Amino acid sequence: MPRARGGFKTRRRRKRVLNMAKGYYGAKSRLYRIATEAVDKALTYAYKDRKAKKREFRSLWIIRINAALRALGLTYSQFMNKLKKMDIALNRKALADMAYNDPQTFSNLVEMVKKGNAQ
Repeated sequence: MPRARGGFKTRRRRKRVLNMAKGYYGAKSRLYRIATEAVDKALTYAYKDRKAKKREFRSLWIIRINAALRALGLTYSQFMNKLKKMDIALNRKALADMAYNDPQTFSNLVEMVKKGNAQ
């Protein structure tokens, strides 16, 4: 039986892995077997951290909202509860952006929520 050499598909698959491993240190960017392990691990981390990024940003938004609210005499949980009761649909990203970049509008919103009258 003749020896099967790496054909077109094999070469293409290996080249794709080595291209993904460009910039890695030493053998990880040059040798297919080692590059495969490095690329697999990197892709695993990338997937995991895309999920973690969402958690981290939500946490950051909550921290920013809470810090701005405490300066105005309200806690995060009280504020979110009153917002929900008043049917004001603002997500945490928008609230955090408002608290950080436009404190005057945010304080007006907080005062409106404190009084309990939606407009």
